[in-house]
Amino acid sequence: MKVLLDTCVLFPTVMREVLLGVAGQGLYTPLWSARILEEWARAARKLGPEGETIARGEIAQLRAAWPKAEVVWKPSLEDRLWLPDVNDRHVLAAAIAGSAEVLVTMNASDFPRGLLAEEGLSRSDPDAFLLGFWQSNPEAVQEVCTRVLSTARRLSGDDWQMRPLLKKARLPRLAKAVG
Repeated sequence: MKVLLDTCVLFPTVMREVLLGVAGQGLYTPLWSARILEEWARAARKLGPEGETIARGEIAQLRAAWPKAEVVWKPSLEDRLWLPDVNDRHVLAAAIAGSAEVLVTMNASDFPRGLLAEEGLSRSDPDAFLLGFWQSNPEAVQEVCTRVLSTARRLSGDDWQMRPLLKKARLPRLAKAVG
């Protein structure tokens, strides 16, 4: 299954790491566009002067790890699309161009289900999306979450616990399931 990941699920880090960890288990194929990655880099400026630099390094690693994930399209595709926020048309265009089945986003109001269905797409928030994989393959998702927890502890120097880490990452149902 091909899945387009919106900027808002690639940044913040923990959410991205869980989503891509599950993709790394072979449970789905992630997709994005150059513009989505650029939005992530610009959003990282909020973290301070080094935020964008770190994000660009992470983006380079992402591109190396997933060389076929970045999709492109003709401008005419974006021109024919309508969404409540014109600035999100590129996300829908990327999903269509990549033949995605699902668009994972936190911005439900910007991507009405009816409009997505006309393009053969469904929409999911990252928590529901990941919970679905946990229900069908709990061992794989548990392994990913354990790895992300270990990395969070190492990088932050804090003794994170699984449930608070995933809740902070806006994955509360997954947090409850994984424990």
